[in-house]
Formats: sequence, C-alpha cells, structure tokens
Amino acid sequence: MKAFLSEIDVQICLDLLINKYKVPDKIMKKVIGQKNYNRLNKFLLSLGKNALDLTELTKMILHEKGVYFFSGSDDGIRELRKYLLRQLDTDELVALYERNPTANKTITSPTYMLTPLSTKKWMMGGVWPRDFVRTLGFPMIFSGISVPKETTTETVIDVEARKTVPPLADFQKDLKEEMLRVLSLEGEHTRCVVTLPTGGGKTRVAVESYIEWMHAGFSQGKYLIWIAQNEELCEQAISCISDMWQEKEYPESLRIYRYFGGNKLTDQQLIGGAVIASIQQLYARANSDDPILEEILRHCGAMIIDEAHHAVAPMYNVLLEKAEDICGPSLFPICGLTATPGRSDGETIKLVDKFQAYLLQPNITGESSYADNPLAYFRKEGYLAKPRHIVYDSGRSFEVDEQQVEADEDRINAALLNELATDEARNYQIIKRLLDIPSGAPTLVYACTVEHAMFLSTTMNAMGRKAATISASTPKVTRRMYIDAFQRGEIEFLFNYGVLTTGFDAPQTSYIVICRPTTSVILYEQIVGRGLRGPKFGGTEYCTIIDFADNLLRLGKPLAYARFSGFWESLSETEAVFPDRLQVLCTN
Repeated sequence: MKAFLSEIDVQICLDLLINKYKVPDKIMKKVIGQKNYNRLNKFLLSLGKNALDLTELTKMILHEKGVYFFSGSDDGIRELRKYLLRQLDTDELVALYERNPTANKTITSPTYMLTPLSTKKWMMGGVWPRDFVRTLGFPMIFSGISVPKETTTETVIDVEARKTVPPLADFQKDLKEEMLRVLSLEGEHTRCVVTLPTGGGKTRVAVESYIEWMHAGFSQGKYLIWIAQNEELCEQAISCISDMWQEKEYPESLRIYRYFGGNKLTDQQLIGGAVIASIQQLYARANSDDPILEEILRHCGAMIIDEAHHAVAPMYNVLLEKAEDICGPSLFPICGLTATPGRSDGETIKLVDKFQAYLLQPNITGESSYADNPLAYFRKEGYLAKPRHIVYDSGRSFEVDEQQVEADEDRINAALLNELATDEARNYQIIKRLLDIPSGAPTLVYACTVEHAMFLSTTMNAMGRKAATISASTPKVTRRMYIDAFQRGEIEFLFNYGVLTTGFDAPQTSYIVICRPTTSVILYEQIVGRGLRGPKFGGTEYCTIIDFADNLLRLGKPLAYARFSGFWESLSETEAVFPDRLQVLCTN
C-alpha cells in the first residue's frame, strides 16, 4: 500500500470531518494551535488572501500532517478524537471499547469510555488506530498501516544477487582502475584520497572498486568498514553497496552491519562483511574498549572514510590509534572520499598528507577544457547539472555580534538564525518567491530553524502547494516516507533544517532555496550538491539555486555563496519595496 495521502484520501477525510461529523472550527484551530492559526492568517492577509475558513483549514492540516493526522498526544488531537468518538452510536462506542479496553479497569458506562479511548496511545499501524479509523469510516491509510516495510532498519541484513545498475562513465572507470592499482600495492602505499565534484558518483566508484577487490575476503571473515558523518550518509552507503553486490554475479550473499544510531552487534552475528558505521559510534566504542569493535578492526580488510574532509577531527585520531594498537602501524588500506569544487586544493592536500596517500582524481586526456575547468567539462558532458544562481536581496539588515559565528564550525549560530526565522517581512518575501516557482518543480528549502521550516511548509500548504517538513527529530520512517513522496513528485516543496545536506538522493531536484545564511563553504557545498546531478546520472539539465541575502552588519567573514564566483551562471533579484499590506506583519 502507499504511504502518502492521495487527493482522494484527503477528500474522503475532509467530507467526513466537515459534512458528516461537523467538527467545530474551534477544535481544528486547537489542533494547529491558536497562536499558529492567528499567525498564519495574518500572513495570508499580507499575501492578499482571505483568512482560512473551516474547510480550507482542515484541508491544510490534512496536507501538513498526512498519515499522522490522528496521531499524537497533544490536547488538540485528543479533543478531536474524543469529539469523533462522541458522534458514534452507543452500541458502536461500547463495541469499540470492548475491543480496546483499558487494562485492569472495568468501565460499563459509555460516557466514561470516551476519555480512555481518546487518550489511548496511538501506535502507527497498531490495533487501536486501525479499529478507530475503520469504525469511523476514514481511509485505512490514516492508521499508519501503509508505511512500507522496506523502511525498517535491521541491524544486520544479508544482500542477495542479482540487480542491474547503470554502467560507470568513462572517467569513473579510470578512477576505479586507479583505486584497484593502489590497492594492489603494500602497506601504507594502499592509501588514497579520491576527489570528485559533488554529484560525480564518488560513492559508486568507491563501492564498486572495494567490493571487487574484497569480495573473496568477505567469505574469509574480513570487514570493509565504511565511515560516515550521519545516518543519511550511512543509509546511502548501504543502498549503494546492496545495489552493487546484487549487480555482480557473486554466488554468495553479503552481510551488511548497521553500526550507527545505537545499533549493537553480537559475537554470533560477526561473520565478515561490510560494516557501515558513524564516526560518533566508532569513537564511543573505541573509548570504551568495546570487544566487538576490536574484533572488527582486527579483521578489517579496508576502511573508507566518506566526507573525508572531516577526518582531521580528533575522533578519527582516536579510532586510528585504536586500530594501530590492534593491527600495527601499517594498518589496512584506507580510502578517503571528498568533493572539493568550492574549496581550495590546500584542504585536499592536508588529507593526502594526513594519510600519506595517493591523490586520485579524473584524468581526462585529450580534453584541454577539462584541465582548465573540470566543472564546465562535467556539465557540458551532462554528468552534472548546469547551476543557475540567484541572489535574492531581501533589503533587510541584521546586526551580527562577533559571538554569532562559531569559529570551529564557521557557521552562523542559533540566536541570529532564530532572529531571521521570526522576521515576518523576510518570511513574506520567501513565500512570495516560492510561489513563483513553477508548479510541479521539485524544490528543496533550507530554513533557519525547525520552527521556521514548519511555518513555511504550513503556509505553502495553505496556499495549495504541497509541502512537508523534515528535521533531525523527524522519525526515520516519516523521513523516508516524505523523501520517497518528494522523489515521486507527490510533494513539491521539502523544507528542512539540519538535515538533507548529505546522503540524500533526489536527482530530479529543480530548485534549491537557501533561507539560512552560512559562512561554511563545506556546508554550503553539501547543500547545493543535492541538485547538481546531470542528465547522464538521472538528474536535470539545470538546477536553480536561490540564496536569500540580507545585510548582515559587522559580519567579519563573507557568506559562503560569495566564494563560488565563477562556479555558476549568476543572476540577481531584489525585493526593495514592501507592499502596504505587509505593514500588518511588521507592526507587532
């Protein structure tokens, strides 16, 4: 079954709520929150729209909450569930309670059954949600049973053969041969740093090279350790490794271990294979002398460090020192993966020096244009999308304290981001610009805060443009559901804060809108990289990147996008004059 609401689901639910059960508007306002409701209507007024009536409000909430419409434990949702239960006939209510009784408590009066039922814990796809929506006549998708089983994340999975994947491009084949050549050497000579522009397929090249080199070792109990910075990147690696193993015609299965997100392994599970790990978990296990990690390191055949520009951090030193204690100073082959189109070569050289490694990058002979401008070559050949950059000058000014830029991360801190997120004049311009994006164009939006992302998403849903929000606190199943819906075109706008910078694959992304300023070139590069895959890699010919620019007074460092001159075709947009109706937003 599907895991995202269709328009038919929305219309059926809407008809039941409004026409059959006649849910009062005060309940729906409580579901969204009176403060949020007032803010949203004030914002819609500034956009020349009328305040939401009950039907429009309910439809907007349905689009915003999706299959989670009836879930949750806040007062608004509980009051909605209680109101709906009250509309049942007495016999239906009693029968419903008898099927879902309160443990260790006997209730015979129908009136007293309402509260325990409405406050009963809502487990997505559980017996109670299914019975609730079925009894009231709502589509079963609202119980959550349609969340696909493939979104589960077992600690250990065995990958069978066989699956067909697109062949490597010529430059990727050359890189693969170079990696295999380095792997054929001995000791520390087997270390390399592979650099490709974001979207150039460095994960795919590394996976194919190391699986081909290590496939016999897996059956001998050897491990390939793949290290990433976050769970998205870990899941991306698992997907790529699974695809590549299935594409090869190896007779045996491959065991993949999820060694991140708190997942634990046992001795009985260890038979060799690919260990996909977060550096945070490896660091914690190294400090605690975890025997499972020591066993994996002792039999490690190779290590790959994704986003290797992070490898200069102390956590990696702790891990590698632990590995040297166990395996000796020669260790095992180590490969770092990095993308550096927006950074200086000096940072790549630091990585090369750290690992005493070979630097591997595309060597395209007979193409003088490649040596002069590698990115232009990749775009011309259709491997990367052609980026169009728009600087949208908001005309707004904000004072920046020296403490509002974190030196270690080179990022604007939370205080200033929150000030930007709550500036209604700025938000007005963001929404106006988003509404100008053609209908159906997949758009990623990077907000200033989680609350900012949610408000912008709610506003776009109220304007009839389908949107959803993802943050670090979004459950994994929900996150996967929204990403899948975005990739299928069921969601136009995917808003987020703090996620979707790495390990997220949506090659058909047409627009990237960056509402949060950053001085971090690495972070900025990861954001824009989500839309840089070209037609030959299943992406788009063009990707438009819109930066909302403010006058950040006393900011000592340039914003990241300013360091990418020559990287793309640049345009500019300015909203210098605010309509009179916007004053209603600015006076409070």
